[in-house]
Amino acid sequence: MKIAVVAPSCTLKPEAAEAVVAIAAARDDCELVIHPQCFLSDGHFAGPDNARLAALREVMADEGYDAVWFARGGYGSNRIAESAVEDLPAAARAKTYLGYSDSGFLLAAFDKAGLDVAHGPMVQDVVRPGGEAAIHRALDWLVRREPAALEPGLQPGRRAMAFNLTVLSNLLGTSLEPDFDGVELLIEDVAEHEYRIDRTMFHVTGSPAIRRLGSLRMGRMSEIPDNDPVFGNDAESIVRDWCERSGIAFGGRADIGHDAANRVVPFNIRSG
Repeated sequence: MKIAVVAPSCTLKPEAAEAVVAIAAARDDCELVIHPQCFLSDGHFAGPDNARLAALREVMADEGYDAVWFARGGYGSNRIAESAVEDLPAAARAKTYLGYSDSGFLLAAFDKAGLDVAHGPMVQDVVRPGGEAAIHRALDWLVRREPAALEPGLQPGRRAMAFNLTVLSNLLGTSLEPDFDGVELLIEDVAEHEYRIDRTMFHVTGSPAIRRLGSLRMGRMSEIPDNDPVFGNDAESIVRDWCERSGIAFGGRADIGHDAANRVVPFNIRSG
């Protein structure tokens, strides 16, 4: 399998790219091609919008690639997501797209356009503690559709989606908003105060689209900063409360998050 890596948000660290290319080469079941755009820098971004979009569209249109793997998150993919799905070339529909965090904007846009997408580890995750396991998990799924790479609570035949909670909140009501009807939705977040989680859950669960979910499950809400005064409810209590208020079934915990243990969640049931 030949896999292209592009950076639709922030710049990929060269040491991360080198480590993941070495891991892929040692596996002998895939070829990883890091697009030069991954190392561009334009303020916060991995190159200006037009450069990030051009690299993404280039690999989407290239029949030689079987999958597109997003290099890392940060911020920026929303700025190119609508343009990325305009007049899709036929080759784009034959690929799988993998990422999470800020890449959730692209996952939403691509899924809505009928492309095969999944929430899962990215290249930059190799620098996390235990990151090599995350890279193997992503490649196991991309190359072999290895069931052990999947989030273990997914139900066969039931459509699922996974998003960073903050990203999810920001895409609701936009042209990127997917169809949530009957979906099992998994959420996670990182470095957000409990009051911000509470505020975001108010917005998310107030959406008519979200209220059509089959259920909502909560992944890890990690690195929560201390609040002064103490907020009074932990993340799970907050999520459960807003689900109850809005009539959404809370389905329990999920094994996803901003860490090396992050599992794969395919959006299209044929990918599971």
